[in-house]
Amino acid sequence: MTLLQWFIFFLVIQVLHGLGTWKLYEKAGRQKWEAFVPVYNAITLMKIINRPTWWTVLLFIPIINLIMFPVVWVETLRSFGKNTTADTWLGIFTCGLYIYYINYTQDVTYVYDRSLVARTKTGDTISSLLFAVVVATLVHTYVMQPYTIPTSSLEKSLLIGDFLFVSKFHYGARTPMTTVAAPMVHDTLPLIKTKSYLSWPELPYFRFPGFQKVEKNDIVVFNWPADTVYKFFDTSGRSILKPVDKKSNYVKRCQGTPGDSLQIKNGTVFINGKELILPERAKPQFSYYVTYDANTPIDFDYVLKDIGSTDGAGFKNAETRDTIILRALTAEGAKRLKEISGIKSVTRIVSKTGESNIFSHHPNWNADNFGPIYIPQAGKTVALNKQSLPFYKRIISVYEGNTLKVVGDDIYVNDQKVTSYTFKQNYYWMMGDNRHNSEDSRYWGYVPEDHIVGKPVFIWMSWNSDGAGLNKIRWERLFTTVSGDGQPQSYFKYFLGLLVLYFVGEHFWKKRKANNS
Repeated sequence: MTLLQWFIFFLVIQVLHGLGTWKLYEKAGRQKWEAFVPVYNAITLMKIINRPTWWTVLLFIPIINLIMFPVVWVETLRSFGKNTTADTWLGIFTCGLYIYYINYTQDVTYVYDRSLVARTKTGDTISSLLFAVVVATLVHTYVMQPYTIPTSSLEKSLLIGDFLFVSKFHYGARTPMTTVAAPMVHDTLPLIKTKSYLSWPELPYFRFPGFQKVEKNDIVVFNWPADTVYKFFDTSGRSILKPVDKKSNYVKRCQGTPGDSLQIKNGTVFINGKELILPERAKPQFSYYVTYDANTPIDFDYVLKDIGSTDGAGFKNAETRDTIILRALTAEGAKRLKEISGIKSVTRIVSKTGESNIFSHHPNWNADNFGPIYIPQAGKTVALNKQSLPFYKRIISVYEGNTLKVVGDDIYVNDQKVTSYTFKQNYYWMMGDNRHNSEDSRYWGYVPEDHIVGKPVFIWMSWNSDGAGLNKIRWERLFTTVSGDGQPQSYFKYFLGLLVLYFVGEHFWKKRKANNS
């Protein structure tokens, strides 16, 4: 929906609210016109139901308002003596329309001094749960979101089984575009395995100001632009068109920012003609040919574990009796492998031939040799012709919502013949450090700014499914930062210390309170 459509929709809702409540406003000693004035009617209603004025703000926050509306409907009914279980369920299941019935057919009396204390333990529990859900949803949506690493594309920096906290405020929190959705879940409802949202109505994109921009080498969580899978890792073959904020969450390293010229030469990224130097914590991995003496016994399971290869059973990818392929090995690991008795050579694999599934479908490009390409920047204009169109086609028609067609050698945008195009938003280039095991921008292109979710800042748990017992927990990764200089350092012991101090302090405080009473 456009802003104009949303404004009209908002006014219609205000009129519906006024028509359904104006008599109740009068019974509460207010003027009937107060029921029709946008925003002011909500502030007045909070006074009528004896709830804090700041609740009004919650009514206009997407997702949160889905929780608040039923609460306000029930509170309104109870403010006019409708306290039965039947009244409560009718108010909720009719989406508040039961209030219309009360407004026009019932001679109700406003309860000025209504008690706000729940009459039953169940009611008190429900109120507490609703409050907890509201707070958790606010934090999840606008402050910090938990996230799990599902793939090895950033192996070494982030491991499969890492549980992260992703900051929404570093780059600026994005308001939900999907307005009708279950709180604190992504695209799928647990247990019943069905989608957790309605695709209509959608809010236009809006992002609050952040205190930093996405920089090169930042690890970034974003919505996968090419996502049409029903749910992440779905193997059923089902596909679905999703709103931007319900596309699957990906995490990659930003290698190019708006306005950059990016090129990959033999696996190395160059930005504006200069090699992009990765931070110390980044450990890029590539595929290697390894030749060895077939007569020398080598325990490859042990060797791979010792050199820190994440390739698993890569040694089984044998081309000949004395040659294997390792598909995820760092330069340091390759150096150590060369020193092992029986290993003849360790040679990095560099693709030379074109790949059909590469972005833009350039016949000579592949994952190791690619570009140069321009990374679009908001407000910048590029020449548009049949040669440049493959790079910007999806941007123009999908990400920026224009109609696009090609007639002969002519290009039409919104039915206007054009020879250039000006970008409406910024774009980024995201890649995994595990270069030969990462589905990233090299295959599906640019990441629009409105797809950026947040910045991973903290690993609070790391779970190794291959471990046993307590070794399933990677203790050295608990409470470590994602970014920063030097190697990661665990702050888990400091957390335990603070936790002990808290419980000791609480014990003595309660003991002192008991002695004084």
